[in-house]
Amino acid sequence: MRRCYGKAFCLPWLSPFGILCFSTLWVAPVMLHPQCLDFKPPFRPPRELEFCVMYKEFGCCDYQKDQELMSKYYQIMDNFDYHGYANCAGFVLELLCQECSPYAAHLFDAEDPSTPDRTIPGLCPDYCSQFWNKCSSTIPLLTDDPHIAKVKADQTRVCQYLALDDVDYCYPHLLSNQKLTQNLGRVQSDTDGCLQLCLEEVANGLQNPLAMVHANDGTHRFFVAEQVGLVWTYLPDRSKLQKPFLNITKAVLTSSWEGDERGFLGLTFHPMYKYNGKLYVYYSVEVGFDERIRISEFHVSANDMNVVDHTSERVILEIDEPASNHNGGQLLFADDGYLYIFTGDGGMAGDPFGKFGNAQNKSALLGKVLRIDVDDNERGPLYRVPPDNPFIHERGARPEIYAYGVRNMWRCSVDRGDFHSKEGKGRIFCGDVGQNKFEEIDIIEKGRNYGWRAKEGFSCYDKKLCANSSLDDVLPIYAYPHKMGKSVTGGYVYRGCEYPNLNGMYIFGDFMSGRLMSLQEDRNTGQWDYNEICMGMGLTCAFPGLINNYHQYIISFAEDEAGELYFMSTGVPSATSPSGVVYKLVDPSRRAPPRQCHYDPLPVRVKSNLITFVPQETLIGVELSSNNQPEPQPTESYDWLQELIDRLGELGPDLATPLPTTTTTKPPRQSRRKGRRRKGKSRMEPGPELQSGRVRLSGDEEGRSDRGRVEIYINGEWGTVCDDLWTTKNAAVVCRQLGFRYALKAAKNSEFGEGKDIRILLDDVQCEGTESSLLECKHAGVGTHNCAHYEDAGVICGNSDYVVQV
Repeated sequence: MRRCYGKAFCLPWLSPFGILCFSTLWVAPVMLHPQCLDFKPPFRPPRELEFCVMYKEFGCCDYQKDQELMSKYYQIMDNFDYHGYANCAGFVLELLCQECSPYAAHLFDAEDPSTPDRTIPGLCPDYCSQFWNKCSSTIPLLTDDPHIAKVKADQTRVCQYLALDDVDYCYPHLLSNQKLTQNLGRVQSDTDGCLQLCLEEVANGLQNPLAMVHANDGTHRFFVAEQVGLVWTYLPDRSKLQKPFLNITKAVLTSSWEGDERGFLGLTFHPMYKYNGKLYVYYSVEVGFDERIRISEFHVSANDMNVVDHTSERVILEIDEPASNHNGGQLLFADDGYLYIFTGDGGMAGDPFGKFGNAQNKSALLGKVLRIDVDDNERGPLYRVPPDNPFIHERGARPEIYAYGVRNMWRCSVDRGDFHSKEGKGRIFCGDVGQNKFEEIDIIEKGRNYGWRAKEGFSCYDKKLCANSSLDDVLPIYAYPHKMGKSVTGGYVYRGCEYPNLNGMYIFGDFMSGRLMSLQEDRNTGQWDYNEICMGMGLTCAFPGLINNYHQYIISFAEDEAGELYFMSTGVPSATSPSGVVYKLVDPSRRAPPRQCHYDPLPVRVKSNLITFVPQETLIGVELSSNNQPEPQPTESYDWLQELIDRLGELGPDLATPLPTTTTTKPPRQSRRKGRRRKGKSRMEPGPELQSGRVRLSGDEEGRSDRGRVEIYINGEWGTVCDDLWTTKNAAVVCRQLGFRYALKAAKNSEFGEGKDIRILLDDVQCEGTESSLLECKHAGVGTHNCAHYEDAGVICGNSDYVVQV
């Protein structure tokens, strides 16, 4: 079999193609980037890689990307004779496979979104010299960077251009850098053991947001409740509906005083909400001269799925509050389908009500965990007592009580359990706010006494009650002193998909100190190990969309329908201060493989105007490092390289045939990048070069960024695209390039005006919809067209496919 293209000199050689050819035909490089240039952490591929086997355990490529790189490798090497193959195959393989490196974001300069990504990874000087001396002829096949094309004949200029400012991360020295080869893919911690995570801002401008819940109805909306009595609907693209989901501000008792605990305190949706439209709220009210907590049932409107029918309120339960604090506020449905209500002890200090206090008094509903059945309550009683409630037959005890001896449990959650083993499923975790010494975390069990006011944490508070042999109380799984924080905010056990390292970690916080904390169960001892959570420093969080700071007063935690974890905090602890922000927790050390966590939200019919989310928070504290650079290390030879090259010849052109995957070296490991500076550019040109294929949108009269005339940059100039064959598949390529999830419309006939001041560069474009650029689609050729500007193509993009009713 002979495979020669263009004017080629061919030599017989035992190779995957039988005959290798040195061709004068230039092979256009594929304009694909490492997957970690999506500004997300590396991952463990679900299917073992066959080409870039050195990164089969952990990196930035899944099997599909690995196969693309293998195909590109053969495409490039098909242009070389035996001598060229022998000299350059190893270099080409190594350079291509850096797209799979866990450090791809550093190697390709993706940390700085204001500069274009490299098309060849950052190289150490000695390695670059070897590469240029042996294989400079491969450069046009590896990159279409116009600056590299200009200087490719000059070794010094090429290697200056390919150098990294941060020499710690140049290839291949990073592989032998002891500072970077530890704990790759694990949650990073600082010298004090503080786990370093990052955040995404999700919502802002909220008035004391104290609950964020989802309806578990497949829409992936989330509902944020404010202390004043407003609940807002947010769509999965983080846009907010202008009309509130619920507005009971006139009924809710609260004030603008800092620290006032009264107000709208809890919200939960019925497990069968998708079918019955029921939801439940917990709020403070004033009835005459009395203050009460009220539990009410509402129904969603029959005419608008994003608005509650305010006339449907039915009061399920009211409890008198003797003081204005310790109001409880948590509502949730556990796995048994019953509604759990967490009340405070009535307020003041030390639970002074009666001989033993409300919490130890089973004839009172305060200081308790209540459990009731609200199913089938359309006729008859508003709720029933579950037949297996623990005190249903105890004389003098309220049958609604499920557990007692609690002070003021602020935020409880149900563990979804491990995705595979279901371990932990159904456990109820609560943070119980302490008196003056300790804060505690409890797991709620039926019929148990949680100790207050006899105990506070592990310590005695009321010595007489504490010594009572009948107390039989449950100790917390963790308690911390007031030097760490003075008001615990209970959290969630992480069971999401996106960040596997966090699985099983209970994450919570403290309202007063602003600490984020975590507990991890030791399966051997049953003990819970503590780690504080810090915000990532240096470049740990230095990627678009991530931040490393938050407002101090941590009010509440939440999980979305997919199980990802959030918390809410504010800068001013007042019910009327609009300084509340919702943050999503992000693990920068590892994520799930691409496509593993994909879900398709059910469409939402929207009747309200949408308010686009605009982030306000910024990354802070990026440290500058000193100018001291480590001494260059000699380039080493790696066993996996020769082994892979030797076996590539055995593989043949059939890319479905598996490659040997044995490697004799471990993948490089990464540590926290403390004290590194933000990356600069060591390029010889003063400004960044635009990449051919880049697109922009122009011509929208309102200046919106999600729609406009498509303009493309090719070979140094901007031009338009004709709409002869313009389809939504073409539009999808453009929208995805610009960061949108959907192409809502392929606009034709210069809907967004004519680009008369620039040339028409593409005509007859036909895309499959998966290409990374219009240049990869079929087209008539750059600059070749038989159309005019009145046919300029455009797009309307979006991050949701919601139907908007006018």
